[in-house]
Amino acid sequence: MEYRELGRTGVRVSEIGFGAWGIGGSMWRGVDDAQSRRALQAALDAGINFFDTALAYGDGHSERLIAEVVGPALRREEAFVATKIPPKDWIWPGRPETPLREVFPASWVTECVESSLRHLRLEALHLEQFHVWHDAWLEQPEWDRTRGALERLQREGKVLHWGVSVNDHAPESAFGLLRDPIIETAQVIYNIFDRSPERTGFFDLARELGLGVIARVPFDEGALTGTIGPHTLFPEGDFRNEYFRGERKREVARRVAALEGLLGEEAATLPELALRFCLSRSEVSTVIPGMRRPEHVEANAAVSDGRRLSPEMLERLAPHAWDKNWYAS
Repeated sequence: MEYRELGRTGVRVSEIGFGAWGIGGSMWRGVDDAQSRRALQAALDAGINFFDTALAYGDGHSERLIAEVVGPALRREEAFVATKIPPKDWIWPGRPETPLREVFPASWVTECVESSLRHLRLEALHLEQFHVWHDAWLEQPEWDRTRGALERLQREGKVLHWGVSVNDHAPESAFGLLRDPIIETAQVIYNIFDRSPERTGFFDLARELGLGVIARVPFDEGALTGTIGPHTLFPEGDFRNEYFRGERKREVARRVAALEGLLGEEAATLPELALRFCLSRSEVSTVIPGMRRPEHVEANAAVSDGRRLSPEMLERLAPHAWDKNWYAS
């Protein structure tokens, strides 16, 4: 496993991290806790030391599973956990017209930090992130109180580092917050299809500010694994039934078929190509594919071998960028 600096936090994290949304069990169905525990252990065995979760993932269930398996390593500071504060109104993405007092009031921030500390069985959260953001909130009086809570929780030793998970496909909606010195990391969607961090100047800002960059959704919710076709079925209640509704699965299959012609010496499989694409950006500190099975952990971790995609391959991938927002439409 290769390791990278998480921006200016002073922490070195595995360049392949563990995305723990899927093991929460609320929106990804067909989850087996025993299997999730094996996946978490496989991650530790593979040298993965970065685990990304959130209070919203199964109402803390993902956090509690991490505490069970990874807890001893977390307390020995051999592993690093990042979690997130959900918006109080439970609305994603952040809307500029919503008052901050309805999203992240100081009391809610404190309450969520305390809940995550209990679930993870820790005295300090390594990285706490806003789970959504819009810079319009910086102009509201409530921000001074909320920011004061961030400083207080850091002084008390309950949160070591603060970050933000920026709005889907719109990293520019958090550029103002990212310039606040208290924010040290930014989590952003980045994959072969979604190039918004390149297009918006996010990577330029990350370099300027020394931010730790956490690349999420590297497989586009499964589209870039090559396993989704026109007739793919998901369990009842699984959010992917909405994400891939209508003709979307057919369009995914068409675009993925075009990518398969690029497989060969630089990447043998689509998941490998997708992860190597993310890791080819030096600004990325870690990429966090969702992993629910030990065999997926092992395959993803194996991509961390120091090899990067060539400039020629990156150039060939450029035309495959795909401007869409299936979360909101």
